[in-house]
Amino acid sequence: MRFVSDSPRVAVIGFGYVGSCLGVTLAELGVPVVAVDDDASLVERLRAGECPIPEPGLAEALGRVRDTGLLTFTTDHDAVRDADVVVITVGTPVDEDGALLTGALEQACVQVAARIRPGCLVILKSTVSPGTTTNLVIPLLEGSGLRAERDFGLSFCPERLAEGAALAQLRTLPIIVGGRGPASTAATVRFWADTLGTATHPLPSPEAAEVAKLATNWWIDANIAIANEVAQLCAAFDVDVLDVLGATNQLPKGDRHVNILLPSIGVGGSCLVKDPWMVWRAARDRGVELRTVPVSRGVNDGMPEHTARLIGAELAGLGVPPAGAVVAVLGVSFKNDTGDLRNTPVAGVVEALRAQGCAVRLFDPLADAEEVRARFGIRPTATLEDAVDGAHCVAVLAGHRPFHDLDLAVLRARAAHPCLVFDGRRYFPKADIEEMRRLGLRYRGIGR
Repeated sequence: MRFVSDSPRVAVIGFGYVGSCLGVTLAELGVPVVAVDDDASLVERLRAGECPIPEPGLAEALGRVRDTGLLTFTTDHDAVRDADVVVITVGTPVDEDGALLTGALEQACVQVAARIRPGCLVILKSTVSPGTTTNLVIPLLEGSGLRAERDFGLSFCPERLAEGAALAQLRTLPIIVGGRGPASTAATVRFWADTLGTATHPLPSPEAAEVAKLATNWWIDANIAIANEVAQLCAAFDVDVLDVLGATNQLPKGDRHVNILLPSIGVGGSCLVKDPWMVWRAARDRGVELRTVPVSRGVNDGMPEHTARLIGAELAGLGVPPAGAVVAVLGVSFKNDTGDLRNTPVAGVVEALRAQGCAVRLFDPLADAEEVRARFGIRPTATLEDAVDGAHCVAVLAGHRPFHDLDLAVLRARAAHPCLVFDGRRYFPKADIEEMRRLGLRYRGIGR
């Protein structure tokens, strides 16, 4: 059977971060999409034109397709009956031991199985443990009486988007395809080529694609852990970690180069903090002990406390006791250029600073103010100026683009004297650091 029509109708099950970026992009390209989500309040907000996902450009894209009829929203899974392609993008958290929690995925599969038609293509994008597509998803979908690869197509195509660049990457990043068989793989490759126009990287099985996804985030987390420890070593020898990495990463190795990533105050988001534990648990269940995962996770989880200790030590060195010092935190999201607060390491920094007695102010031009208040228990200031007035430390903990144009002279005039500028993720150029010193500001960064 040839899966997928030439003009496919798509149902996206789960309209969170991945589902919304994909669904809106497909609709912009002229593909009819129905978004199915169990969260009735989310569906109502989307119908009203609100965009709760803090991805740059997504709200504007949603506005462009809102009245075209190409993107509709519902809580009713009966919308699957009319779909030629069903993309499952529900959340897949892990428990405290790294085991995949499959409740939302199982519910989605049961709902799809009750409505799937012969000739339909099902694509799973939710991150899962190796073997989940074959051992869980396929049996649930085949509860319909239809058989994968014979009556419907099935592929695992992991999400690999970077927040802040997701909409561009959807149209450019090659998509991994782990099909149930050759017919499923061919249909999936054709679907992505005909809709997004993207290249694909077919793999022999869903299991290969599942491992590829987890290996990617495992590598990123381990790489950042190396960067964070290199930064601590650099600080011990009073050298700049950016100088070291700039030299290190010039070395050719194989057909690439050494590529140590940048250090920071920690790792957050929805993937890097859980996917390494997911692969660790899956390996352990097969008798394989992955020793790099707990080490890397420990290093990165320890960075918020390390950051707070650095700030406290620098304040004390300036003659400012941390207890009672005012710290202005600029940027509270988990990475640069997004307002996403999920698992943000800034929360750990703020908690540790407050434990030292610091009075903490927060400012983030990209994050929702009410979400910031709910997450941190602190109402953010309305302006950057309100945050830095009289501050003994200005800590740039998410290096958003608006913070690239800080007027250092104005900062010097508004802040307390002395004042520490702490660089958690901005990576100030050396010219700016020299200007800070000329103005009488103390600079300190991670490994700088």
